[in-house]
Amino acid sequence: MYKRIMLKLSGEALSAPDFPFSTSNMEKYALQVKQIREMGVDVGVVVGGGNICRGRIFEDLGFDRVKADYAGMLATVINAVMFAAELERVGCKAIAMSAIKAQNVMDFDAEEANRLLDEGYVVVFGGGFGLPYHSTDTGSAQRAKDINADVILMAKSGVDGVYDSDPDTNPDAKRFEELTFDDILNLGLKVIDSQAAEICKEAKIEGFVFNMAEENNIVKAVKGEARGTVIKY
Repeated sequence: MYKRIMLKLSGEALSAPDFPFSTSNMEKYALQVKQIREMGVDVGVVVGGGNICRGRIFEDLGFDRVKADYAGMLATVINAVMFAAELERVGCKAIAMSAIKAQNVMDFDAEEANRLLDEGYVVVFGGGFGLPYHSTDTGSAQRAKDINADVILMAKSGVDGVYDSDPDTNPDAKRFEELTFDDILNLGLKVIDSQAAEICKEAKIEGFVFNMAEENNIVKAVKGEARGTVIKY
């Protein structure tokens, strides 16, 4: 379906129940990314940092918001390095880029990122937007714009799309097949924040929300075979 994708993975996707990293989970997702690359699709990946720490947790503990946000961004850099290393381990060319300077990690540069993608590398982006007061949503949308991605694949754990209410508490919750970014904002659906939605609209980037826990579902999402919600610009 797509020539170039941005895959948004949560930090928790890489984790085990009692440890920040799960070798089996990382391998499972890395092998799917490798398969997508072998299909001729360019792949960028943005990883969260929730398996290590979230900036808002530090803020809730009374720390300064700016320092809390930087702590969260550093967690995403660790995950970017780890996931890029896992991709290399399974035989997929990959490199980590960081929006904040980290020794021996490539600094983010849009031109270089596009060159590497053209050469068949998977580029894993850490460090978020590089600035405090910006969400992971915004960082993902901006990086998708930077690499001219066709779509952001929003991989969720246990949720197969966007619903009008919480399906865990409301058995009658309705799943949307298709929405626009304006619909999400107007209906107050907590899928993506307003700044990220505006970036996607401006850059004409689609979104697709799907359940990454189902077997090989990232590959199926790229092929247009996964159950989920399409978000149009």
